[in-house]
Amino acid sequence: MQRNSEIQNLRKNTRSIANHDADAQKDLNISFEFFPPKNKSMNETLWNTITKLETLNPKFVSVTYGAGGSTRERTHKTVARIVNETKLRPAAHLTCVGSLKSEIDEIAKDYWDAGVRHIVALRGDPESGIGNAYKPIPGGYNYGSDLVAGLKNVAPFEVSVGAYPELHPESQNWDAELDNLKRKIDAGADRAITQFFFETDTFLRFQDRVLDAGIKIPIVPGLMLQPNFKGLKRMSEMCAIAVPNWLEALYADLEDDPQARLLVTATTVADLASNLRDQGIQDLHFYTLNKADLAFSVCKILGFQSQKKAVA
Repeated sequence: MQRNSEIQNLRKNTRSIANHDADAQKDLNISFEFFPPKNKSMNETLWNTITKLETLNPKFVSVTYGAGGSTRERTHKTVARIVNETKLRPAAHLTCVGSLKSEIDEIAKDYWDAGVRHIVALRGDPESGIGNAYKPIPGGYNYGSDLVAGLKNVAPFEVSVGAYPELHPESQNWDAELDNLKRKIDAGADRAITQFFFETDTFLRFQDRVLDAGIKIPIVPGLMLQPNFKGLKRMSEMCAIAVPNWLEALYADLEDDPQARLLVTATTVADLASNLRDQGIQDLHFYTLNKADLAFSVCKILGFQSQKKAVA
């Protein structure tokens, strides 16, 4: 009985958000993150996702870059195809891990020549995995701020960087966290996209810290679309992200109910997005996990209207 009540409340929230956000496209920008496919089936899934989400006219889309450049070729191929076959503005991820400066610079030049004008510059996770010590390689870019400066020397890229509303797992305190963000801004970063989080106040507290530190570049909230709660919790633990008790209670006993999990995910993320917009946030970045229907549903709940796909 309690489970039915929770689902009914979610549906009521969905209707409320949709009514409230009927004009979302007038004052809200969205962007999506994808990861490069590993095989033919995943490639088909990704392009179905890109085709569907393109109709929502996102501000940009980004494509991730595996640890140590493990997806370098697949990332480049995906980004180049987005440039050539869609009207989307792609942003390619680049990291410092496992590559010489000369290699990164060459990759960046290739992106510029392919028509890519936006890079998401990240230090990257250690090659040995999250939780292990990060060690810059000799001759490489040491940290995110060094990578940003290097990219700006290659070409006048628009550069986005990462930000962490609940501290990066390796940060000792907020002074260190904000100093690191300032270094990336001083190197030329144009915006920061945050790690995912689950509550509006988490982002607002971070925004206050950023403003108090004199940081003025746009800080874009990153919202995770992961209907597998075990996977979501595992990612959260690796990234030191707090999972609220109320969210865990919503997913309880839904391991064998994928439709209910999708409903919970779509509604909770749409509710978070709507609350952020009510606080004056104008840009939202969705970690799609290449799942078209879930990302599309959330944006529809927010009031976005799909448009006929333009021919590139």
